[in-house]
Amino acid sequence: MNRLATRSVERPERPEQRDVLSKAVVRSAERLGLTGRELAATLGLSPASVSRLMRGDYTLDPKHKSWELATLLVRLVRGLDTITADDEQAARAWFDHYNEHLQAVPREHVASVEGLVDTLAYVDAFRARI
Repeated sequence: MNRLATRSVERPERPEQRDVLSKAVVRSAERLGLTGRELAATLGLSPASVSRLMRGDYTLDPKHKSWELATLLVRLVRGLDTITADDEQAARAWFDHYNEHLQAVPREHVASVEGLVDTLAYVDAFRARI
């Protein structure tokens, strides 16, 4: 058996990027308690597509805008986890209450692209102070 054949057999299969981000965005939405409709608004997808995404029957496409928005949402949740020391209740409480700096409730604010970017920038800036 040649070396090339041996390497390909021993190397574990890497998960597709599509699968990884799709699962990560579903976990992120669950962590924040986002409904399917709220996630659909944030990602710019139809509620039906988000329903399939949550069941694992649909994956995000790197060529679509929803991919970029999903990446931002996952970054937001990871930043919140850092700030709240992985306290899901604290992260949800922050997400569900009016924020003076954002002049909005983050849960409602992330429904628009501008709001998602603003919220992420706020969390990134706050995290930088730690």
